[in-house]
Amino acid sequence: MRLSELKVKQTAIITKVNRTLADNTSQTDLVASRLETLGFVPGTTVQVITKGIFGGDPILIQIGFTRFALRKVEAEKVEIDLSTEGVPA
Repeated sequence: MRLSELKVKQTAIITKVNRTLADNTSQTDLVASRLETLGFVPGTTVQVITKGIFGGDPILIQIGFTRFALRKVEAEKVEIDLSTEGVPA
């Protein structure tokens, strides 16, 4: 599942950030690299705080005590897992 598909107030665990571009697999996606630098790394708990009114863009994401506003295109690069049982908050 993608982070862009997560509903408001839902919590999930990041499993992967897709770092390759769709049109050229040999180049690294700079946006995905930046997301990893900001803390979007596998094993991290993430929550959707709210979504924009028109088409759900941007998406307000919270990791720990930090909030990020991501466009849907950026949130689609992050793969998540909804099973949060047994994971400390």
